[in-house]
Amino acid sequence: MADDEFLEVIEDTVRSDPQNLRLREDFITLLLDHDPDRAAEEIAVFEAAGGDAARTRLLHARLVAARLRRGQQPAPVLAPSDEDDAEDDDDTVATPTPHVSPGLWDVDRPRVTLADVAGLADVKQHLEQTFLAPLRNPELAAAFGQTAGGSLLMYGPPGCGKTFIARAIAGDLGAAFIHVTLADLVSKYIGDSEKAIHSVFRHARAAAPCVIFFDEFDALGARRSSGGGGSQALRMIVTQLLEELDGVASDNDGVYFLTATNRPWDIDPALRRPGRIDKTVLVLPPDAVARTAILTRELDGKPSDDVDATAIANATEGFSGADLSHLATSALQQAMSASMSAGHVVSVTTGMLRETAATIVPSTTSWFDQIAPVLEYGTDDGTFEQLRAYRVRHGMS
Repeated sequence: MADDEFLEVIEDTVRSDPQNLRLREDFITLLLDHDPDRAAEEIAVFEAAGGDAARTRLLHARLVAARLRRGQQPAPVLAPSDEDDAEDDDDTVATPTPHVSPGLWDVDRPRVTLADVAGLADVKQHLEQTFLAPLRNPELAAAFGQTAGGSLLMYGPPGCGKTFIARAIAGDLGAAFIHVTLADLVSKYIGDSEKAIHSVFRHARAAAPCVIFFDEFDALGARRSSGGGGSQALRMIVTQLLEELDGVASDNDGVYFLTATNRPWDIDPALRRPGRIDKTVLVLPPDAVARTAILTRELDGKPSDDVDATAIANATEGFSGADLSHLATSALQQAMSASMSAGHVVSVTTGMLRETAATIVPSTTSWFDQIAPVLEYGTDDGTFEQLRAYRVRHGMS
């Protein structure tokens, strides 16, 4: 099914169930890669319909990133408290600007750990060997001249759980967690973005041990050689990040810097040098164990007739977590429509899920298409080693 046809199918489903915010969020995620302006309209609807504030904030950040990737100037975002004033003064339209306010950065302590991440054994093993083990043994690490800190880049297709894994890492380390998106940092005022970056690192040092998680990092840490009207702002942001990561003015002991991106090839090489963000982990579509767990969770408490989640998991190779959520939602809507026609509850069945899955093109497919020429013609510093092995195992190369 072509992308446009697939979007039309999803849009029709959203229109038939306008209060299904999870489905609308999935639709927005798809639109971000195809039509950011439409995505902006849907985000406004999502927010007006009572969408979760944190999810809305993240969607706005992803919208900014999508527009930057297309070379567009991101539309300024109104702070809720500024809406009334904006009617009288057009110049007040800007991103929320309390960037250096002590209360800006929400610091929490996640209770989830990597043990709560179903499946993904290869990802967890790689994380343990390359990142977590030295951090769990600071005395041993100190004997070898290593400090209690570190940086990690997580990359892979969208919708595969990179944010959840970042929170789980913080839980494993018993660390505080600060989630930063592009919408938190971008401002039309010169110098504000750099102040915001300095502020988040200052708060993290005060809360150490603390994980800073930067989402949509390809937009924030984009190559400084990129053209476009925002290139100067990007250069300043990257320069400030380099200063903070290098600990020029402060000690970063106990500060763990995690980033996530769908486009690792767009990140400035200076950020990837040894001692900066020099460790990577590939977060791929969930494996069969994880797919079974996701489907089971999505159907929990809903009318279902002894669904064989394992069989459906085996039939959905390459589906992201978001794809699986959409699959369950579509099957539930189908069962609800059948229930209304029949006058009694019609449960979701294995056959219903299997038939619905056959109509869904995994959203990860386009990501693998995008990265193929990067692997073939681009420069690889070792970042894509795991991905190359995965492609060989799955017959993609």
